[in-house]
Amino acid sequence: MEAGRLQKNSMLGLILGGTALRRLAVLVLLALALSTYTLAENADTYKAKCSACHGANGEADTMIGRNLKLRSLASPEVQKLSDDELFVIISKGRNKMPSFDKKLSSDQIHDLVKHIRALKK
Repeated sequence: MEAGRLQKNSMLGLILGGTALRRLAVLVLLALALSTYTLAENADTYKAKCSACHGANGEADTMIGRNLKLRSLASPEVQKLSDDELFVIISKGRNKMPSFDKKLSSDQIHDLVKHIRALKK
């Protein structure tokens, strides 16, 4: 009972009490839902456009990836590239990699860069 009164009397208790706490909980849940949706959408784009060569986990462990001697997207060589460099490579292509600037929106390419970053070892 004493702890409850202390919390009610503290500034934190006033801020987080009742409706403020509910609003915060709703905002946190909404943020989690949106980030989960974005991650799933990034994975879907990656799966549809990249996994045939780069593999499901970016390890280039597909027949095409092995034949082209692709590096793992989690490798230090790939991860050291800047976001801008990765964006240009995905957009314009490089060596035998095709360009995707006509197939994907700028936002989708930025999302793929985020997905590649998430593969970091």
